[in-house]
Amino acid sequence: MKHGDRVKLRTGLEISRMALGTAAFGGLYASVTDEQCHETFSAAIGGGINFLDTAPHYGKGRSEMRIAQSLKSIDRNSVVISTKVGRLLVPSSTDVDTFFLDADNSVERQFDFSASGVRKSFEDSLRRLGTDHIDILFIHDPDDHANDAVLKAYPELEKMRSEGLIKAIGIGMNQCEIPSRMIRETDIDMVLIAGRYSLLDQSAADELLPLALERGVDVIAAGVFNSGILANPVKGATYDYMPASDELIARAQRIREVLDGHQISLTGAAMHFPLQHPAVKAVLVGCRSAGEVAKNIEEFDKAIPNKVWEDLVSVQ
Repeated sequence: MKHGDRVKLRTGLEISRMALGTAAFGGLYASVTDEQCHETFSAAIGGGINFLDTAPHYGKGRSEMRIAQSLKSIDRNSVVISTKVGRLLVPSSTDVDTFFLDADNSVERQFDFSASGVRKSFEDSLRRLGTDHIDILFIHDPDDHANDAVLKAYPELEKMRSEGLIKAIGIGMNQCEIPSRMIRETDIDMVLIAGRYSLLDQSAADELLPLALERGVDVIAAGVFNSGILANPVKGATYDYMPASDELIARAQRIREVLDGHQISLTGAAMHFPLQHPAVKAVLVGCRSAGEVAKNIEEFDKAIPNKVWEDLVSVQ
């Protein structure tokens, strides 16, 4: 399997096996320049990646606005773009984002999973992205708003899909319970699951992935490095955006030792692992530079023998 291989989704959309996550375009953890973002975008598209994901949350619109600049250099119809609903950006003179260092601090986030909020979020994203259409809309992190997501946001998205405004409806979360409910109770197309099907955490395999496979729902695996630890398992590494415990770091290091014996990189295995499950159609990998894109493509395209997965069972 190669990074640029296309897979056809239930909606007819065709995406590359590796997708580009653009939280870094909002300055996640560290500031980046407009030029760096454009170089990252160009390296991904030029390298055969045709699916990129963003969200209003990422830098309070900054990621979407930076993507807009890069979209001017390509045929919009050559790429599949997903963004998210559930957080509106409303004027603010006091909010300072310390998580996304390039955030637009003239606005603040406001959770809104209502029908009108979904429509407004979609329209605002169209404007920030400078495009006339968005392919996929994910309901974003409705952890404390599950009923609103199912009973308010989803029906409006279903109307938008039937109107041809979007091609696919999804939910994006780093927990499995609510996405599983969405699959059971709605006609959702996709799940973007972050960090719950990785070399360190396979909790999505308990219910979410079998349910998705049964119902024909496409799964995109994000957070395959568990926010950093599976890229570089050293003291100070992050797991789920928080400092990783010594126990987790030790587990990641044991996984790396097994992989070293097969001359397989930890990042390569982390990207390939979710794709071993038939419900998972692609992996979403965040990058902040053209160099990171090139390195991830190189590692993704190295074949991994079945013996590697067998040997890793002992440290799961």
